[in-house]
Amino acid sequence: MSDLTHFDENGNAYMVDVSDKDITKRTATAQGSIAVSRDVMDAVTGKKIKKGDVLTVAQTAGIMGTKRTSDLIPMCHTLSLNNAGVSFEIDEEACTITAVCTAVCEGRTGVEMEALTGVSVALLTIYDMCKSVDKRMVISDIHLVEKTGGKSGDFRF
Repeated sequence: MSDLTHFDENGNAYMVDVSDKDITKRTATAQGSIAVSRDVMDAVTGKKIKKGDVLTVAQTAGIMGTKRTSDLIPMCHTLSLNNAGVSFEIDEEACTITAVCTAVCEGRTGVEMEALTGVSVALLTIYDMCKSVDKRMVISDIHLVEKTGGKSGDFRF
């Protein structure tokens, strides 16, 4: 078997078999940011975007993204999430919005991809809802902050 866990010795992609792994509680938190113009920041914080309350819609979209991760990432296992949440940290002075997503399950594989997908979808939703004000938004620094559970143990960035 190859050192790459999603490829066999012939280079064919496959889903890793996790059936022999123990079921444990697993959590993952990811975050990422979007830099926006002053006009976008004022419109978001003043709830003046015509499509609706940007952060509420982005929060809902991020949670929905966690639940659809295996539909988007080909070798990702379908998980039954126990919880998923998205929150935002707004830095009005720097004109940045940071999305933080935490996902939780009891299963045989981790929820890192679900947390990362939740953050990505939340930030993309902010972009989509605000692009009519200014398209020069920059999404960046999407990364895993921490994870717990599983054979590999805990991780903190």
